[in-house]
Amino acid sequence: MRLSPTWLREFVDLKVDDRRLADDLTLAGIAVESIQQSEGQTIFEMEITTNRPDAMNHYGVARECSAIYNLPLKPMAPKLPSAAAQNLPFAIDIQDKEGCTRYSARAIRNVKIGSSPERILSRLRIEEHGGVSNAVDASNYTLMEMGQPTHAFDLDKLEGRRIIVRRARESETLKTLDGVERKLTPEDLIIADERKPVGLAGVMGGLDSAISNSTKNILIEAAWFDPATVRRTARRLGMHTDASHIFERGADRGATLLACNRVAELILEMAGGELDGEPVDAIGTPTPIRLVTLRQKEISRLLGQEIPEDVVHRILSRLGFVLTPAKSNHGTSWDVTIPTWRLDVEREIDLLEELARVYGYDKFPDSLPTFGKGVVEASSARTEARLRQELLALGYNEAMSYTFISPANASAFADQPAVFLANPLSEEQSVMRTSLVPGMLDMIGWNLNRGSTDVRLFEAGHIFSLVTEKSDETKAICLGATGYSEQTGVHAKPRPYSFFDLKGDVEALLDLFETRDVRIDSPGPAHYHPGRSVQVSRGGEIIAQFGQLHPDLASARKLKQDIYTAELFLDRLLRIPLRVPRYQAASKYPAIDRDFSFVFDDSIYFEKIESTILALKIAELRSFAPAEIFRGGSVPQGKYSVLLRAQFQSNEQTLRDIQVAQWSSQMIAAMEAIGGSIRSS
Repeated sequence: MRLSPTWLREFVDLKVDDRRLADDLTLAGIAVESIQQSEGQTIFEMEITTNRPDAMNHYGVARECSAIYNLPLKPMAPKLPSAAAQNLPFAIDIQDKEGCTRYSARAIRNVKIGSSPERILSRLRIEEHGGVSNAVDASNYTLMEMGQPTHAFDLDKLEGRRIIVRRARESETLKTLDGVERKLTPEDLIIADERKPVGLAGVMGGLDSAISNSTKNILIEAAWFDPATVRRTARRLGMHTDASHIFERGADRGATLLACNRVAELILEMAGGELDGEPVDAIGTPTPIRLVTLRQKEISRLLGQEIPEDVVHRILSRLGFVLTPAKSNHGTSWDVTIPTWRLDVEREIDLLEELARVYGYDKFPDSLPTFGKGVVEASSARTEARLRQELLALGYNEAMSYTFISPANASAFADQPAVFLANPLSEEQSVMRTSLVPGMLDMIGWNLNRGSTDVRLFEAGHIFSLVTEKSDETKAICLGATGYSEQTGVHAKPRPYSFFDLKGDVEALLDLFETRDVRIDSPGPAHYHPGRSVQVSRGGEIIAQFGQLHPDLASARKLKQDIYTAELFLDRLLRIPLRVPRYQAASKYPAIDRDFSFVFDDSIYFEKIESTILALKIAELRSFAPAEIFRGGSVPQGKYSVLLRAQFQSNEQTLRDIQVAQWSSQMIAAMEAIGGSIRSS
């Protein structure tokens, strides 16, 4: 937002120079990013946070100046002539009382549309607005001045002498001021006359009812529209206007009639004409009176020092709050009425913040907070640090992504319902993340688009889901990798990173824990390649899942390399104790190897074979691993032959053949029990 300090001085008699004014506003939370010169006037480049739409205009910032310097704020009081009797009365029908809580309008007749004077145009150029016509410029000027969006219709183009605020009907269309034909849906809130839509509520007016050079009679509107409704329509249609920017953040529902009169004052001044009757002010839903109790003892407790009562009263009153002494058994307190333009103030702590920022943070003495207990390390801190250390050793770099994702990503990468934000910044960041994978894919894509083809990233963070109408927060770690594997020797040729590289990295992490009794199942979730993904579970709970990103998802995200990701669910993994290294002296007795050649169905994975053998609990079995796998030839289709090598060794004696034969018989029987058969040839 751009702002003129000269304009501010029309509302507050400021004695400080522009540089000091910029510094004082910034210290009070109304940030001036830079000071520029344009067409001979000083311009402040402002950075106003989204929760302060009341300060996104000159009068709102002037109110801040009034509080900072304890100076009177001149009231906005349009001077209008007496209105003639209304020729033909018009009515306002608010059918959607949730979408529109207030709608004010008034008519002006016999205007002469033309150019605005230079003093108006020079101020419009502050925000780089070009002059359109005196009637349209009056609306834009009022928006910059007091922050309330308004709109002017050609009164003669409105049919039925009636304004209706309603939801659009199926198949209705509206050609907006930018000349685009918009297809409307029942989610869209519109302004209509008796026959047709004439404007998208809070976004843009219609072209067919727009002011033109032939316009003689004008209807001015100012309203309050539901932020969520405006946001949905603007996002769906890809429209972002000055009006939607304000309405999406919360306009002042108490300013509609004042804005109407201010636009009327400017039009009468620039275009002539006369007022046609009194304004019509329709109330859809009454504005609630919001009260917050402020206690003097809380000021001292939370801000660290007392602020005199007269200073408290002065600061809050200058900001528009109304203080009424309240009965209390615990010292001085007030019932504070919150003004309609301060939607961000809801609790006592918000009022304390208002006091602190205007009073001046520099006036509070530096002191350490009271602390009576020692620092206690989180129970999982060391384990998480060990995981990070291992990931860094494996060649991964830690990264961070946004906690917010789109609803489409939330449903694509997790089964649990998502937690929607009440006031999202955009549709793409409207829900809390249900998985770390979408953010990881965004970061990998960002690197690939900038020429980094070998990427190894990990992120540790929280994921969220909706459980019985409450948000559930859990810890997770996500790995992401693409490109080529590191060479294992000086002369080794680089090879593409594969599923087995990721599998090795995940196993290295799981080996930090006592995870002997895990189960591996294939395939993994739907967002992974069905033939290159697995889930790792323990005690019926999934502790990890990993694999190659599904080709369809990779294509949709325009990722041309194979992408591999892994998810480890820390809340479940942290219940497992870390593996404690144990020293065991090497046996002085010889080891004995035995090979078993078996044929299994393709549906039998080695994990099942291994768990079956380990269940025999043969203490002398030192290792058991596949040495060779063969398909084709005499092996039937749908089956595979595997050579399994077992090693036996005792720490106490030299093993005898009869012992090894007995254990081998047990192993053969166990493998036959799960569908294996000894290969005879």
